[in-house]
Amino acid sequence: MQAVRSILVVLDPTHAHSRALTRAKLIAGATGARLHLLMCDKKQDHTALLSLLSSQLHDDGYNSVTYEQTWHDTLHESIIDVQQAEGCELVIKEHRPDNPLKKALLTPTDWKLLRLCPCAVLMVKHERPWTNGVILAAVDVGNHDEHHRLLHKRIVDHSYEIATLAKGQLHVVSAHPSPMLSAADPIYQLKETIEARYREECKAFQAEFDVSDERLHVAEGPADVLIPHYAKELDAVLTVIGTVARKGIPGALIGNTAEVVLDSLESDVLVLKTEEAADHLAELAKG
Repeated sequence: MQAVRSILVVLDPTHAHSRALTRAKLIAGATGARLHLLMCDKKQDHTALLSLLSSQLHDDGYNSVTYEQTWHDTLHESIIDVQQAEGCELVIKEHRPDNPLKKALLTPTDWKLLRLCPCAVLMVKHERPWTNGVILAAVDVGNHDEHHRLLHKRIVDHSYEIATLAKGQLHVVSAHPSPMLSAADPIYQLKETIEARYREECKAFQAEFDVSDERLHVAEGPADVLIPHYAKELDAVLTVIGTVARKGIPGALIGNTAEVVLDSLESDVLVLKTEEAADHLAELAKG
C-alpha cells in the first residue's frame, strides 16, 4: 500500500456523503498519495461540488488533489478510462448491493469493475474505522502454480502492510477441498490430513509475516462461503482477496469468488491482481 502514489476516488452523484472519500483520506494520509476525485454523470454538472471538496481537502492538508467529471459508454468503462489516463494504482468506490432481480438479468457494474480494472480496487461497504481492526487475507494454498504463489505473496504483503498502518491484526483464511475416498494420494482421503497438509504449506508466510496458528484459519468448504463466515466471526474491517487472469481468456478474467462474496461480506473488500493480469487488462483497456 505504501507503493500507491495516486488514488482514484469514485464519487456517487446520488449520495452526498462519500465513504469512498473517507477511506481515500485515510490511505492518502498514511502514504502521501495524490487524490483524483471522479464524478461519472452525464446528466448534471458537479463542478462546483468537486471544486469545494478539493478545496476542503487542501485545507485539511492533502496537498495533491485533482478532480474531473466524465462519462463514457458505461460506469465501469468511465472509471477504467480515467484510471488509465491518470496512472492510478488504486481505485476506491463505495459498493451498494444491486437489486437481486436486476443482478439475475444483468452483470452488476461493480463485478465488471473488479473483472476489468487493471489496478487494485477497494470496495467500501461500511464506515467503521480500520484502526485496531482485523484485516483478513484470503489465500488459496492449494494452488501451487507461479501465478498463485505471486498472488498469495501480494495479498499477504498488502494485508500485513494495512494491518501495520491501521495498528490492526492480520488473520489469514484458506479453504481446502472435502475428502475424496477415491483420491490416489491418501492425504486427500481424510479431512484431518488435508487440513494438516494445508497448514504445513502456510508455514512459510506464517513465519515471514508472524502469523500465529491462532490467526490462521484453514477449513473445509467453498471459499465463497468460508471467507464471509470468518470475516463475520472475526468482525473483520477489511477482507483482501485476489484474482489470477491469464492472457487469451478475456471471458474469464476473474474467478467468481470475488464477485460472489462482494455482497455477502460486511467488511470492506480489497481485490488485487497479479502483474500479468494487470498488464493484460491494461492492454484491453487501450483497445
